Amino acid sequence: MKKALAAILSTLALVISALPAAADEALVERWYQALLAVDRDGLSSLLADEAIIKLTDLEVEQSKSEFIASMDEWQVAAEGAAIRHRIVEKHGTVMTVLACYDFPGNDMLMQETFTVTGSLIVENTQATVAENCDTF
Repeated sequence: MKKALAAILSTLALVISALPAAADEALVERWYQALLAVDRDGLSSLLADEAIIKLTDLEVEQSKSEFIASMDEWQVAAEGAAIRHRIVEKHGTVMTVLACYDFPGNDMLMQETFTVTGSLIVENTQATVAENCDTF
């Protein structure tokens, strides 16, 4: 009986420890789905009210409302695109993601960091890694 209980508790501990990682992956997955679909409401629901989006290459920092407003421009650029991504690192509330943006005429490899509080993104930083996705 004690061995069975120990086995159940060990299994439960493994399942519980996997929950945050699954939640992180789900958050990142929803982000890229909403971004690709230019789903302003979806993106807005993922961002904290005080969220900051940093586009490092352009030296631009946007508030949540500025980022959502920029979706008109993104909608034109993202037409026919695909996004592949993978979480490469996680430290506390910060996740680092490699994302390949496959546009019809070219592709681009980006490193993005997501700082999360609760279930909301409070900061997203984006920087170009390469002008193609060969190393993705």
